[in-house]
Amino acid sequence: MLKFVLLFLIFCCHTGTLSAQYDDPNFEKPASGYGADGSYAVEHITFPSPDFPGENIEIFYPGGVATAVPTLFFAHGFGGTFSAYVGGMLEYVARKGYAIVFVPYPTTGVSIVERCDILLAGFRRAARTYPNVIDTTQVGFMGHSFGGGAMFGIAHRCFSENNWGENGRLLFSLAPWYSYELTQAQLQSFPSNTRLIMQVYDDDMVNDHRMAIDVFNNINIPVEEKDFILVKSDTLQGYIYAADHAVPGTYQVFDALDYYAFYRLLDALCDYTFHGNQAGKEVALGNGSTAQVTMPAGLKPLVQTDAPVPIYPEDKYGFPCSAVLNPRNEYCPALSSVGEADQISYILTIEPNPVVSQVRVLIPPDATGSPMRVLNLSGKLMLSQAADTVSEVTLDMAGLPSGIYCIMVGRYYGRIVKM
Repeated sequence: MLKFVLLFLIFCCHTGTLSAQYDDPNFEKPASGYGADGSYAVEHITFPSPDFPGENIEIFYPGGVATAVPTLFFAHGFGGTFSAYVGGMLEYVARKGYAIVFVPYPTTGVSIVERCDILLAGFRRAARTYPNVIDTTQVGFMGHSFGGGAMFGIAHRCFSENNWGENGRLLFSLAPWYSYELTQAQLQSFPSNTRLIMQVYDDDMVNDHRMAIDVFNNINIPVEEKDFILVKSDTLQGYIYAADHAVPGTYQVFDALDYYAFYRLLDALCDYTFHGNQAGKEVALGNGSTAQVTMPAGLKPLVQTDAPVPIYPEDKYGFPCSAVLNPRNEYCPALSSVGEADQISYILTIEPNPVVSQVRVLIPPDATGSPMRVLNLSGKLMLSQAADTVSEVTLDMAGLPSGIYCIMVGRYYGRIVKM
């Protein structure tokens, strides 16, 4: 059943260092201001993980800095064990003058709680071992997917048990999965100087937005210090800006979604949290200000709200909020009665599922001619097929490792399948 499939995902093997490049046919990346690349050289520390034999904990930090710097602790998505999968983001943070810690956790042979504990132990070990690099008085926690849900309980423990962040605390969660080791009492007791951006993606078929909405609505951070951001897909001159579970796109190439919807807000949130710059607050936590939501001309603006509600039914997602696997399923918010897609189903018809080698995909009439993509649960593009005008396509997945995948057609239609 879908509510248990995360436990059985076998992630693909690491094939070497990935080096993503900016490759957007319509827009240059920001040349100045928030979202622009920083000027620091990137230094790199690697040391063995005592909790994940054979893997390393890594720290990326700005070169030439004589004192410890504000530090972000990143919890990766399920199966995203290798730092190269998010190498562009790690280097971006270091170039801006901050350190960022990457801790891998195993995807098989351990429980969900044990994964969270491994992340927590790795973050603490990095801070304890390298106090000359990591300033624990100014910290942030970030995470994507599994890590986006796990980061809240981990952050609360570091804030409350270690007093990390006494001079500045931020949280930035991307398309979060279920939040473990996070009680309602903990959500209600985050320190008063904590800032939060919760970011979700309109065409994410993997994680139900209700998990993000639950945490955002229940966490006790004042509304002026937190914002809920929805990123929308768009198409410009034939190029698809897909706001799905693959954002941020650091596996192969970056585009405007990465730099303007994610890096720009992260950069501004760090500047506001760690340096007290109000211009940073206007961009990161602007409550829907022009400076916050405006994207490059021609792209749909970001959608900000302080009172998010679901606009899609749970059956759109591979991991619905109400699943037994979600320890916070009693807090799932109800569907909005005015949602723009209340009556629309974006679930593809796919046979067979589970998949042995080939799968038959029925293409909805309004999606014929749309390209087909296969993503793993970390959002990595594993397979693509050119657009076709037929109503039925046979997709060959025999070359993929065993695991769980999301098959997407165009910008809206998708289905979770198991190999």
